[in-house]
Amino acid sequence: MLRPTPGALRSYRLEERPAAIPTQLYVHGGRQPSRFSVVVFESEGPRLHSLRNPEELSALKTRGVPLWLRVMGLSDPRPITAMLQALEVPAMLLPPLLEVPQRPRVDSLGEALLVVLHRFSFAHDPAHLLSSQVGALLLPGLLVSFEEAPVGEAFPALTDWLESQVGATDLRDLDDILHFLVDEILDELFPMLELIANRLCDLEEAALRDPRPKLLKRTFQHRSNLLTIRGQIWPLRHQIRVLLRQRQELLGREATAGFQDMGELVDLLFENCELLRNQCDAITQSYAASVGNRMNQVMKTLTILTSIFAPLTFIGGVYGMNFEHMPELHWRYGYAYAMALMALVALIQVYWLWRRQWFEDWTTPAEGPSPHRRCR
Repeated sequence: MLRPTPGALRSYRLEERPAAIPTQLYVHGGRQPSRFSVVVFESEGPRLHSLRNPEELSALKTRGVPLWLRVMGLSDPRPITAMLQALEVPAMLLPPLLEVPQRPRVDSLGEALLVVLHRFSFAHDPAHLLSSQVGALLLPGLLVSFEEAPVGEAFPALTDWLESQVGATDLRDLDDILHFLVDEILDELFPMLELIANRLCDLEEAALRDPRPKLLKRTFQHRSNLLTIRGQIWPLRHQIRVLLRQRQELLGREATAGFQDMGELVDLLFENCELLRNQCDAITQSYAASVGNRMNQVMKTLTILTSIFAPLTFIGGVYGMNFEHMPELHWRYGYAYAMALMALVALIQVYWLWRRQWFEDWTTPAEGPSPHRRCR
């Protein structure tokens, strides 16, 4: 029996997609064609079947065995609705799963559990983030997964593991399968965050060694991606805690423990995003400091040149005057004397500035580790 709270089944669509659309959606104009398959949990073991019409699904439902229906692609809601009607899925549960993009959510609705997440990945350039929506609906004896842009088969690693099993085991309970699906999507974020961390370390070193405006652009791109991932993780922290307090009837002991671990996983992902975001701010500060040091070096160089040539200009100005009574003007060695005097003054100036360490380049970084190092 469904027991939704007021507004629980409302479709909360985002104003825009959290990131760029993946290639699978781009080549289909933003909506990938729908495909269907089902994993039947028989006594001999799980078996994967492709579906062509709702009648095949109705025949499987009459056998009374647990089913995992996989919807791959959300281009046309009509065949999807027909498949779900064959399984007697309430129509009120469909809008949050079929309308994209939705905000992340984990909602307990009595005899139903609804989950909506976004699967993130990188384009060819790690600075560009892609996202596709993944939804899941858990009912008694039925699990339905909705993938907006699957790559090949739905959840291939988990599917291959299920097909390799023989006989019925507790690990094939549908609540555990749901936990594995959500956990797989969240686990994919850790390699992405590690890659961002490595990129940020390279940018931080480059900002100290050779600050260029393009470094700031790359840093802001990574910072924007981190904010996007953080924004999709943030709602899950509270919603998973609420789910555990509600003691959802569909979740067994192992699945409940899995969602508790998932709450800790979400906290860890959130903290990593915050740490990396602070590193982006540190890169910006390092860039500003490096540019400031370079500007100081330029001003120091100009000051040195001014200090050296000021007395030389004075000497040249004195002997450039056309007064009649200037003995050096009629002296045979007057020109050599003036040049020697200016050279002596210049040497004294250079020596004095060198003793005061004005010729030291303050922008040269100290020798450190290899530029191919990685932060740990």
